[in-house]
Amino acid sequence: MRAFMIATLVAAAATACLAQAAPAPVALPSGTILPVSLDRTLRSDHLRVGEPVRATVMQSIPGTRIHRGAHLLGRVVAVTPAPHPSITLRFSELAQRDITIPVVVSLRAMASLLEVEEAETPEDMAMRGTVPENATTRQIGGQQVYRGGGPVAEGMTPVGKPVAYGILALPLAWPGKSCRAQVAANLTPQAFWLFSSDACGLFGYAELSVRHAGRTTPAGQIVFTSTRHHFTLQSGSGLLLRVLPIAQSSTQSADSASLAALHRPAVLPAFAAR
Repeated sequence: MRAFMIATLVAAAATACLAQAAPAPVALPSGTILPVSLDRTLRSDHLRVGEPVRATVMQSIPGTRIHRGAHLLGRVVAVTPAPHPSITLRFSELAQRDITIPVVVSLRAMASLLEVEEAETPEDMAMRGTVPENATTRQIGGQQVYRGGGPVAEGMTPVGKPVAYGILALPLAWPGKSCRAQVAANLTPQAFWLFSSDACGLFGYAELSVRHAGRTTPAGQIVFTSTRHHFTLQSGSGLLLRVLPIAQSSTQSADSASLAALHRPAVLPAFAAR
């Protein structure tokens, strides 16, 4: 009996120590930009509610432990069939080795695979002596990247700097465009990968629209819809997402009335400010 009690006490103490040693959950600062690439093609006429969705982080996130190659995990929340097809997605966590971070994100911009490939192609590779390390490229949204010592520029105005696998810049909101600039006092330069720092909306998806970008209730739910009978979100498409305050997770579970409203076939303005 004495031996049993000692063993019980030792086990309890070990459990308590493990609980104390467990790291506290890590949260990304509100306003953090997450540039990701969709890992598989999603078709509105093949998807089922509950199916997993995964995207890959394409540039290391400054000031965090999230590096290029981490995975953003989510699921299909709702699917509406033709004649007014829509797909509702929600990403909920970042996974990298032994790190899992819960997130609530909204959509700032999305680009087709063709747009991504064009942004990866240097404009001056035909010139003698040009290599990718000093080439000039054009971001999705129009800004130019002058590698080899130059800036990222909007016309003649420097707006960021090139880094490995992308650019670092502060989010911009030019007059006449709907993107928000910095939010939640987050003044850290953000990772934009192949996107311009003011990129907002859809690029290369002419017949697609974003019915709900996820910033307002239901927070984190992104709804794509189309005028066609079915549509495809291509594998390799780029998504520029923005982290919302984790407290908004309480609004992530939309009631049926909210979801029904999001899937009505009314024509709405493409994007609110993100």
